[in-house]
Amino acid sequence: MPALAALVAVTLIHLVAQGVSPGGVVADVTQVLLMPALAWLLLTTTPTPRSRLVKLALLALGLSWLGDTLPRFAEDGSQLGFGLMLGCFLLAQLAYVAALLPFVERSIWHTRRALVAPYLALLVVLVGVTAGGAGPLLPAVAIYGIAIVTMAVLATGLDRVATIGAIVFVVSDSLIALRAFADVELPLHGVWVMLTYVVGQGLLVAAIAHADRAARQRA
Repeated sequence: MPALAALVAVTLIHLVAQGVSPGGVVADVTQVLLMPALAWLLLTTTPTPRSRLVKLALLALGLSWLGDTLPRFAEDGSQLGFGLMLGCFLLAQLAYVAALLPFVERSIWHTRRALVAPYLALLVVLVGVTAGGAGPLLPAVAIYGIAIVTMAVLATGLDRVATIGAIVFVVSDSLIALRAFADVELPLHGVWVMLTYVVGQGLLVAAIAHADRAARQRA
C-alpha cells in the first residue's frame, strides 16, 4: 500500500534525523510531511462518500499539520511559536472529541467510570508539575490537558486500538509539556516525542478507519 509505505518511510527518516540532527532541515521537512502521509492513509482505507467520523479525523490531522508547521514562522523557542502549536493542537483535540463523541455510551465514562480516575489523576499531576513553568500559559495548558484527556476517555468507546493510540498520544504531549515547563528531558527526547506522536495518531486513524468500514458493512 503506497500510503502506508510513504508514512513508514517518512517516519523512519524523521526519527533518524531527530536523533542525529534535531532542528535540521531533514527533521523539519519530514515532520511537516507526517500528517499529510497519515491523512493519505486514512483516505485510501475508507470508502466514499466520507462519513462524519472520517471527515472529523481528517480535520484533526489537518489541524495537527498546522501545529507542526505554523510555529516555524515564529521565532525559535518563542511564546508565539508555542502558542500557535498549542492552539492548533487544541483544535485538533476538539475535532477528535467531536469525532468520538457518538461512542461515549460505549466508553469507560458509561461502562466502567472508575477507570476514568487514572486519566484524571494524570491530568492533575501534569498540570501540577508544569504549573510553575507555564506562567501565563497555564490556563491554556490546563484547557488543553482537559481536551486531550477527554479525547482519550472517549477513544475507549471505539476499540482497544483507539484506546492505546489515545494513551500514546497523551504520552507524547506530556513529554512536550515536561520539557517546556518543567525542564524534564529524556535522552533523545525529540525522538520519543515524535515516535509517540506518530504511533498515537496512527493507531487512532487505524481504529477510525476500521470503525468506518464496519459501519458501512452493517448499513
